[in-house]
Amino acid sequence: MTSSDAELTRLLGEARTWAAQDPDPTTAATLSELVRLTSGGVAAARQELADSFSGTLQFGTAGLRAALGPGPNRMNRVVVRRAAAGFTAFLTDAVAAAAPGTRPRAVVGYDARYNSGIFAEETAAILTAAGVETFLMPAALPTPLLAYAVRALECDGGVMVTASHNPPQDNGYKVYLGRHAVEESGRGAQIVTPYDALIAAKIDTVGELSGITLATEGWTVLDPSIAGDYEAAVAALAMPEHFPARDLKIVLTPMHGVGGDTAVAVLHAAGFADVTLVSEQAAPDPDFPTVNFPNPEEPGALDLALETAGRVDADIVIANDPDADRAAVAAQDPDTGAWRMLRGDEVGALLGAHVVARLAAGGSAETTAGGFANSIVSSRLLARIAAAAGYAHEETLTGFKWIARVPGLLYGYEEALGYCVAPSLVRDKDGISAAVLIAELAAAAKADGKTIFDTLDALYLVHGLHASDQLSIRVADLGLLDAMMNRLRVSPPESFGGSAVETVTDLAEGSAQLPPTDGLLYLTKDLSRIIIRPSGTEPKLKCYLEVIRSVGSAAELPAARQEARAALDGVLADVREALGL
Repeated sequence: MTSSDAELTRLLGEARTWAAQDPDPTTAATLSELVRLTSGGVAAARQELADSFSGTLQFGTAGLRAALGPGPNRMNRVVVRRAAAGFTAFLTDAVAAAAPGTRPRAVVGYDARYNSGIFAEETAAILTAAGVETFLMPAALPTPLLAYAVRALECDGGVMVTASHNPPQDNGYKVYLGRHAVEESGRGAQIVTPYDALIAAKIDTVGELSGITLATEGWTVLDPSIAGDYEAAVAALAMPEHFPARDLKIVLTPMHGVGGDTAVAVLHAAGFADVTLVSEQAAPDPDFPTVNFPNPEEPGALDLALETAGRVDADIVIANDPDADRAAVAAQDPDTGAWRMLRGDEVGALLGAHVVARLAAGGSAETTAGGFANSIVSSRLLARIAAAAGYAHEETLTGFKWIARVPGLLYGYEEALGYCVAPSLVRDKDGISAAVLIAELAAAAKADGKTIFDTLDALYLVHGLHASDQLSIRVADLGLLDAMMNRLRVSPPESFGGSAVETVTDLAEGSAQLPPTDGLLYLTKDLSRIIIRPSGTEPKLKCYLEVIRSVGSAAELPAARQEARAALDGVLADVREALGL
């Protein structure tokens, strides 16, 4: 028998064993058909089967995320049951160690993707069977509502079944900790190291699937009022006594996700009555039929929303991703008359300045010890806004699992459309609470006869024009990422965009402020900043670029914009050359 024959025999054996224990008749049938086709010599079936069994999904700080399908390298009921059993064991041990005699408590939520509901219910059944007091969300609801519930219900753990803005074939499993299971700064936030490794180790010790017990009852399906509690709390963030304007025509799209009803209810309760839903994208649909990729950042994703905005003569477009933890904003640029989506850094700065204004208006002297935060790859503008207002500012690694843990956080954001405007309610990014403050600042600008672009320009006049761009390089072989990073370390660039590199920081070495992460940060003489790092979730090398130009007056802004764009183009060209592209 050749090695290829032996490998095929092994693969078919593993697949048949998996199919025999699979509790899901759909994936079991899919697997049996793949075995039949592979045995018949169909190359495509063999490749799919091999990939499905090429390894085991690894549990990390982002939990699990992969395509649905049979096998250990896909999202399915076997993989989820094992993950739930491992998480349950971790949670039980953590609570027993921190608060002996206390019954652990957990809450489980889910979105409207394929299998999300069954993954959530089986997780609840496994937690309940192990003696954990378990709550199950009453319907497919936004991720921020699950993060809210972890704290509101004083839970030790939370699970959200979602793949956020991934393509339709994917699903995922995201974990939060709270109460006795984590230090105070992490309560209600996504997990960080070492919790991912501790949970992964428990998953690895889970034995045969037949040994995992699922209760048939005993968990509590939460009353729909949990959504009402969240809606009321978020709507109460609005400050009509200080920012009374409510004349704003909003077009909102949940992008076929679960945020539509919640976002509309919150905006209405906050006083924004003129909200038009994009009808084609209003209802949850796991196929996401009107978009190529259900991510507001993707080209074309906002086309229907912009068409609707033009039809109803809207002032602003707000788009949530399918699980509503992110928010995108579009408006008419007064310079061109065309609608355009704002970059995450632009919205991040607008919200940061608005939070400062809200704190000042509210006379919140007791909060001056708090601070602002953004990820290291986000713009430096928020730091300048915070410093000018007398607030502390921190840079963190990418991801809200880090941003949410900043002590005394008042507001945090990352450039990938994530904003945390109310850390006391939701210690995570929240596209719905962000929508309330976006609407509030846009309405205030309109009442003054201005646009949000005018508000941005006012910030640039004070703090300098901050212009950013990105370059993402997708690779088929993950080894190429290491090769490109090694090339930069061995042959460091001397300049970007005609400006000499003054400092190079290897983020892999870590610092007093940041844990180690693979990445390189370059700062040039003219304050251009370039950060290059492998993506933590996709086979991509990501490059983040920012240039800053001083602006003396509004009349200088158009020329400064052109100069900044030219500078970014020069930096982009040099980045490509440095990477050997």
